[in-house]
Amino acid sequence: QVQLVESGGGLVQAGGSLRLSCASSGRTFSGYAMGWFRQAPGKEREFVAAISWNDRSTYYADSVKGRFTISRDNTKNTVYLQMDSLKPEDTAVYYCAARKVAWATTTQAYDYWGQGTQVTVSS
Repeated sequence: QVQLVESGGGLVQAGGSLRLSCASSGRTFSGYAMGWFRQAPGKEREFVAAISWNDRSTYYADSVKGRFTISRDNTKNTVYLQMDSLKPEDTAVYYCAARKVAWATTTQAYDYWGQGTQVTVSS
């Protein structure tokens, strides 16, 4: 079992930055690929970014490419999402998720989820 807890959300003005963290406990964190997803009111949960278990591969949704950066520190059992140049359309609840070894871009592929953290970007 893997437990995930997100933090770092909040209210920020457009153009600002936030860094989300997702702390993991339970099974060996380094063996899991990690993903970030988000869900805005009335919309489906969508893929944001993912990172492989060994930090050698990352992937981003087109909507955040060049603005968001995913990283991980396996010594701290934590994955991060650095969000820069935030836009009002980035407003959503952000979730981290874990799955064995290889990252994926669909919600169904992930086995473990955090409770989410709210990010609100004002215009």
